[in-house]
Amino acid sequence: MRNSGSSCTDTAGPPLWLLAELTYRCPLQCPYCSNPLDFARQGGELSTAEWIDVFRQARELGAAQLGFSGGEPLLRQDLAELIGAARGLGFYTNLITSGIGLDEARLAQFAEAGLDHIQISFQAADEEVNNLLAGSRKAFAQKLAMACAVKAHGYPMVLNFVTHRHNIDNIARIIELCIELEADFVELATCQFYGWAELNRAGLLPTRAQLERAERITNEYRERLAAAGNPCKLIFVTPDYYEERPKACMGGWASVFLDVTPDGTALPCHSARQLPVKFPNVREHSLQHIWYESFGFNRYRGDAWMPEPCRTCDEKDRDHGGCRCQAFMLTGNADATDPVCAKSAHHGLILDARRQAEEAPLGLDQLTWRNQRASQLICKA
Repeated sequence: MRNSGSSCTDTAGPPLWLLAELTYRCPLQCPYCSNPLDFARQGGELSTAEWIDVFRQARELGAAQLGFSGGEPLLRQDLAELIGAARGLGFYTNLITSGIGLDEARLAQFAEAGLDHIQISFQAADEEVNNLLAGSRKAFAQKLAMACAVKAHGYPMVLNFVTHRHNIDNIARIIELCIELEADFVELATCQFYGWAELNRAGLLPTRAQLERAERITNEYRERLAAAGNPCKLIFVTPDYYEERPKACMGGWASVFLDVTPDGTALPCHSARQLPVKFPNVREHSLQHIWYESFGFNRYRGDAWMPEPCRTCDEKDRDHGGCRCQAFMLTGNADATDPVCAKSAHHGLILDARRQAEEAPLGLDQLTWRNQRASQLICKA
């Protein structure tokens, strides 16, 4: 595979999944948010017409699923119009939201526009902790009300709980709440360390014992649910900091996933903006060019870019060399072997993070909260 930026239309398949990050604005302050730390300096958001043109081009390329994300996508007043345009193009549409800003009227609008799927995120099953992490005294009550409303409108009940060292010990209560809400799918996702989560890793990474206990309890609930004929599906996602081989990030670099950020920058994954790579913008290039021709999207396709031990590893077709963003965050070199891999010369960085989780974790009061002021300070640093 060439990675010089020349054409690869003969080898790259089409993008199947488009993520539209409509805005970086958000009413919450979650310290594990994956948005860029310097979101305050990002450019102006794409207009309604620009987004619809992106949807059209992505559909023509072969994309079938479209996720509306952010920030908080509900802050876009044109969201119903965008949903309708995407559905009219034939996309399966998914709204990924905190639920803050949702109400019965907007739910009805979205249903009329053809929205297929809504995922609501919670910060915790405990109201006080949820509201603390969200930065809103009313967040938990709003989420509960909107989860029930989503179910009443006939959508599948899809919930996401981001778990970390400060809530993972309450995994049983989290699952019980999901059962009470008659959830169909629940993602119990230990936070992945990008963006604000990476900044706060010393206060968020669970211990191995916490993870093992939480996974055991989840498996016990799976067995009970199956025995009772309850269709609720529990998906448990661990951080790869406790693995010896890296994850196959996004199914491989620019393989199936295409992300467009609020200002139109196109990325092969939602965290790639931090890399020392010039990524193209939809205001300047067609998606056809971006996906098949641009340097950024060809940079880590295939295996020609891989260093040793990745290049001769018999697992490279499975993990694609691991995560480029993680390699860059931890080593300062985006070409490096992902330190999660036990074969990496930098694996000691992962072992150090595990030790810190055991010996010197940070408390909730020591975290940096995602907000405009913190982002502006980071921009100046």
